[in-house]
Amino acid sequence: MTNSSRQLRFASVLDVIQRLDPSYPVFCVFPDVLRARAKTFVEGFPGTVLYAVKCNPHAFVLRALTEGGVQHFDTASISEIARVTEQLPDAHCYFNHPVKGRGALEAAADVYGIKDYVVDHPDELEKLVSIAGTDITVEVRIATPKGSAVYDLSAKFGATPGLAVELLKRANGHGCRTALAFHVGSQCLDPAAFRVAMEMAKAVADEADVPLEYLDVGGGFPASYKGDVPPLQSYFNAISDAKEKLGIGVPLLGEPGRALVAEGCSVLTQVHLRKGDDLYINDGIYGCLSEIRDGDLDPPVRVLRRDGPVEGPLRPFRLFGPTCDSLDVLKLPFDLPEDIREGDWIEFGLMGAYSIGMQTGFNGFVTDTVVRIDGMHEVFAT
Repeated sequence: MTNSSRQLRFASVLDVIQRLDPSYPVFCVFPDVLRARAKTFVEGFPGTVLYAVKCNPHAFVLRALTEGGVQHFDTASISEIARVTEQLPDAHCYFNHPVKGRGALEAAADVYGIKDYVVDHPDELEKLVSIAGTDITVEVRIATPKGSAVYDLSAKFGATPGLAVELLKRANGHGCRTALAFHVGSQCLDPAAFRVAMEMAKAVADEADVPLEYLDVGGGFPASYKGDVPPLQSYFNAISDAKEKLGIGVPLLGEPGRALVAEGCSVLTQVHLRKGDDLYINDGIYGCLSEIRDGDLDPPVRVLRRDGPVEGPLRPFRLFGPTCDSLDVLKLPFDLPEDIREGDWIEFGLMGAYSIGMQTGFNGFVTDTVVRIDGMHEVFAT
């Protein structure tokens, strides 16, 4: 039986199996990995690091990132603002969803004292000012080219350069502080995308000719699901070089999510039935594994058995999730030991991002056991 309040500490994933013998999925958090990753960003990114809370809002994750030096948070809703500020009273939250309800704006301004807001449309700006007043910083978000990102976030949000200029001038005319923001897309595989977006932002800033508080270069920093991902330092270098060469004299902000937390968590599932080359496991696309299908991601996996290692030749298997929906299947085949059987566990690595925060509870299946594992967990390969 699962227990969402279980807070035991474990030495390894195998220790979880030995002590809990779980027939339910387990979300494993590695705080040491998260702290180290946070330190890498805080020390390497040429500006202030905001963690994108939507990526993984679990309390264990937020606490570990804070211990690693992250003090600023990109939040998209009142629920996220409340979650961060109630757990971390000294945190600085930014309300970075471009479209906000009036009730949310009232709570953000009056209850939580939020001072930084994103807009990408004149009506949103007027709504914001009418509720939050003018003692705020208005971040105008510009749309950027999709480039090589897995997810194009400018298809939904972002102003054209001309509209961005107008919004900056309007916000300045209201007496608000102003800033610029963009997002090159999630899981961006080309560091040069940041240079292109920064060139656009510089052109907008020059034309608007209003004082800027900062430039928020957004997220998009990738996780290494596959071996062809550029090193993180190349993104930091591209941003630093663009700032210098373009003569951008304002502070930079960044909103990493995926690259901060992907390596810091894994999902431990169990095989409940084998039908030839089809395996039925207890988590799937309605749970913590949705991004494997939606993002065509290929995370590392390994098979664990309580009474010893699982060895032998590998073969491709199709994995079905636990719900009664036939769509609940991971479309990529996974190469696993050919003698895998009911009762074995499959651990999915690099699952810290867009996993536990996206589960639906459909059919009553939910991953509600979260454990903390001490030590630096190595990213494994099949």
